[in-house]
Amino acid sequence: MAAALVALAAPVRAVELNLEKLGLEKVSLESHGYLRAGPGLTSRHDHHACYQLPGADFKYRLGNECDLYGEFLFTVAPKNQQGGPGFKLNYMPTVFDGTAEHDQRYETAQFYVEGSGFGFAPEASFWIGKRFHRGADVHIVDTYFEKLDGNGAGASLPLLGGKLELAYYHNDRRDATPPGHRLNAWLRDIPVNTDGKLSVLAGLTRGVGSTGKAGASLSVRHHQKLGETSDNNVWFQAAQGSGGLDGNFGDLAAGSDVKRWRLVDGYQFQPTPRFGGQAIAMIGQRKSDAGKDTLASLGGRVSYAFARHFKVLGEVGLDRIKPEGGAARNLTKVTIAPTWSKGEGFWARPEVRLFATHASWNRAADDAAGVRGLAGLGDGKTKGTSVGVQIETWW
Repeated sequence: MAAALVALAAPVRAVELNLEKLGLEKVSLESHGYLRAGPGLTSRHDHHACYQLPGADFKYRLGNECDLYGEFLFTVAPKNQQGGPGFKLNYMPTVFDGTAEHDQRYETAQFYVEGSGFGFAPEASFWIGKRFHRGADVHIVDTYFEKLDGNGAGASLPLLGGKLELAYYHNDRRDATPPGHRLNAWLRDIPVNTDGKLSVLAGLTRGVGSTGKAGASLSVRHHQKLGETSDNNVWFQAAQGSGGLDGNFGDLAAGSDVKRWRLVDGYQFQPTPRFGGQAIAMIGQRKSDAGKDTLASLGGRVSYAFARHFKVLGEVGLDRIKPEGGAARNLTKVTIAPTWSKGEGFWARPEVRLFATHASWNRAADDAAGVRGLAGLGDGKTKGTSVGVQIETWW
């Protein structure tokens, strides 16, 4: 394993090709990507179980991912574009292999062109196609709280010390019921205090056809840098009808009675080279004519390096959903993971982890999960333990 880890830990740079031999000496090519993979098993069961509270917005991911996932971004740009517009082509295929039958997908997640330097708007950039269009995330729950991904077109221009992004998206996939339209305006990274920036994201949605409904969303985020190695993001987000909390589409058939809000705080820290981590707290509510749910989540991950290439990770996550007039659903998940890594820091990758995860939940959570129960363990179980090995890297 040591030899394999040394190979993985070699610096990963933009792909360098001898393009001249291919007759493409006037084109540059860069590659970036992400990969996670690894086997696991759950005690007394023939499959690897992962734990998420039914109806929760996310799960705590360390030692709790029952899939293989990879994304591979390639950016192609003509060289020597001085004196005129510049263009880039971005293409990103992805691979996903889950635990359910036929749960395997190879997709084109991004395929878009961006251009800038036009005479009529020299400071603006434009794009058209299918893209990931995202803001800040909280890594330990694998969630971007501003996530406009989709097929569309848009523009970006400097404003108030940050930038203004305007975009239109159309959801016309055959499995979309119904299809719909979306408009987003995103004022990003506006300086408002010392080392602090504000972002405001607004969205309007409209489902097409007799079942399509209108909707709207608003997200406000404050990002505060705390020294050289720590920072904090606070989001307040609200949505109604067919709008999604993250600025994307929600349920395009949802009426105006459907309303949601949430308040999220994501904090990451690295006070010493060896010790770092990330934490999240969330409260929220969703309601409609059918009833009201109150959601809460609290958790964090810490990393401590005992040597340059060896550290131990620990993660705890607590989730709770309280339906109006019903029993609260609770889930607690704990993971410990000895880890071989490229470096000491929390963000150093690649990481090869040996993990042990234990989760426990109450009867209300198990009942809400359906016939197979939470994590698919069945038999009325209210706890589970999983072990395995995982690699995670990006470049």
